[in-house]
Amino acid sequence: MLTLKDFLAKEVKPALGCTDPGAVALAVARACKELPEREEVASVRVTVSGSIYKNGMAVGIPGTRGARGNAMAAAMGAICGDPDLGLEVLRKSTAKDVEKAERWVRDERVTIYCDPDRSGVYVLASIFTPEHKSVCLVSGNYNHIEKVVVDGVTVMEDRSDSSVSSIGFEDDGFPQVFTEALKMADEMDEDDRNFLLSGIEMNVAVAEGGYKPSDVCSTCGECVQGSRFGRTLKDIFALEECEDVALKIRSITAAAADARMSGILLPVMSSAGSGNHGITAILPIAVLGKHLKKSDDEIAKALAISHISTSFVKRRLGRMSVVCGCSVAAGAGSAAGMTYLMGGSEEQMADAMQLLLSNLAGMLCDGAKESCALKVSSASSEAYFAARWAVAGQKLGIPQGVFGSSIEDTIENVARVTREGMKNVDRVIIEILDQRHRPSAENF
Repeated sequence: MLTLKDFLAKEVKPALGCTDPGAVALAVARACKELPEREEVASVRVTVSGSIYKNGMAVGIPGTRGARGNAMAAAMGAICGDPDLGLEVLRKSTAKDVEKAERWVRDERVTIYCDPDRSGVYVLASIFTPEHKSVCLVSGNYNHIEKVVVDGVTVMEDRSDSSVSSIGFEDDGFPQVFTEALKMADEMDEDDRNFLLSGIEMNVAVAEGGYKPSDVCSTCGECVQGSRFGRTLKDIFALEECEDVALKIRSITAAAADARMSGILLPVMSSAGSGNHGITAILPIAVLGKHLKKSDDEIAKALAISHISTSFVKRRLGRMSVVCGCSVAAGAGSAAGMTYLMGGSEEQMADAMQLLLSNLAGMLCDGAKESCALKVSSASSEAYFAARWAVAGQKLGIPQGVFGSSIEDTIENVARVTREGMKNVDRVIIEILDQRHRPSAENF
């Protein structure tokens, strides 16, 4: 049986920037690590799954002054990436590194290929120099380096995640029944408590970056902000004096996603492999816990419940899916955690998750970009209302639509609609994105 400590180590960890281009940067950096230090890289070629391609196309890369996309992530990985930092691979980047990476992208020194027949996490990075070729494969999980090959010779191979299924999760003993999964939260000790609470500090710091009034985030000195949905809500409703919890939740989660999607050089605490999932799973708990004057112990347990519940949904949907996991998985997890803070029972936690899923199931993931702030904040505020309804005794009385007779049935229904009914959605979205970014003859 999976323990809470094992679960947190696997599924709750810091991530710098969007994890999809982060995996691209990691694969490139690890391949480059095998090359002689003074040897100049001639070209970088990266093949990615449709999911990675979609999610990395328009999202900001940390520390790049607003540059976006997988090609920029690959260039930065080659120039300054430190693979020993995992998903914080670009933490040590400088302005000179950014300028060099921009030149590489302009000169088409970096090429990104999409393999539409690949799903989930798949990044194959090939680095070419005049004398050598180094290849790194990241697969299964965003930070899982499966294989490194130099000049045709395998120098590193890690099959420890060989049990990872096609949906990106390994058979690690995670409970298949919701009430059994919740028992992990009862195992929390002081170290777990402090770790869980540190996620609040980390994600609030990112939200504060999204609230900055200038166009350049002074937190990192480099990050050019994109959308300002969180700050705009704060200004419109004067949230410093406002007691509307739902608005506060919507504003802070939008601000965090605003900053993260524009490439702020600060990590967030992720959940189920996603930073935006982490924002959704953590910040609503923090806002409500403070509003209700709950103790640190109570807030930490609510966070544990939120992460566990998020993973409970996500493990059926898949590590990457055509629906927005921030809304469907992390939204449901956040609803369960907030229900606990309100004094709700385990049955009411499941009710809240069911209400959230009945509401938002089917929300599309059309790639990582600044409009993710809309989805993250919508899911977070809807999670709050779902929790309120559940604690008040409001629930759907009979199976209807995707709503089943249990939380397990409902999640399986949503997963089935995603797997079977929406299997061509990613291809259509990628075609739309490719058409938008395809060079026009007028540019030649």
